Amino acid sequence: MHKKILYGLMLVLSLGVAAYATIAYAAFPLGSLVHSDMKTNFENHRIAIYLHIFASSLALLIGPFQFSKRLRASRPQLHRLLGKIYLGLGVLLGGLAGLLMAAFSYGGLGSNLGFGLLALLWLFTGARAYWAIRQGDIVSHQQWMIRNFSLTLAAVTLRIYLPLSMVLGLPFELCYPIISWLCWVPNLLIAEWKFNRPMSV
Repeated sequence: MHKKILYGLMLVLSLGVAAYATIAYAAFPLGSLVHSDMKTNFENHRIAIYLHIFASSLALLIGPFQFSKRLRASRPQLHRLLGKIYLGLGVLLGGLAGLLMAAFSYGGLGSNLGFGLLALLWLFTGARAYWAIRQGDIVSHQQWMIRNFSLTLAAVTLRIYLPLSMVLGLPFELCYPIISWLCWVPNLLIAEWKFNRPMSV
């Protein structure tokens, strides 16, 4: 039962953040919804920003459904198609754009390393998941996909920690480099500790 509750929460948060990001970046001028110190960076790297946002939103939209045992059993071809879109468009394009964004991210070296390692691990775990399924290793594929989607969920946790830090009145220049690590390291640790096994819904 608790797995179903967690799955439902993951689904709602993933779809909610994907919808927010898509609408926000499609309907408003670039940089208008981020901290003023980050606006110039966004304007100077428009292609990378838009590619990362929309590719990552696609990964957030597709990812939760790939863990549905019901979908895998009843629509295996759809599962495979969505997986190719998730990895080939969402993770690959979103990860490469994210790696570029990490090089100019606000917050200095701490943010560069935090977001850069996130992008590299996102790409790496996606490649391992793809390689595993190509080899017919379903268990390993599921384990790598759990790791990979825990990193995809950094888009969700980032948007929890940033507003929380602002509500608490913490300095943005201090919090942002910390959040560049906090948004994904605990996710990956939890995936390894509790959820890194075949997941059914």
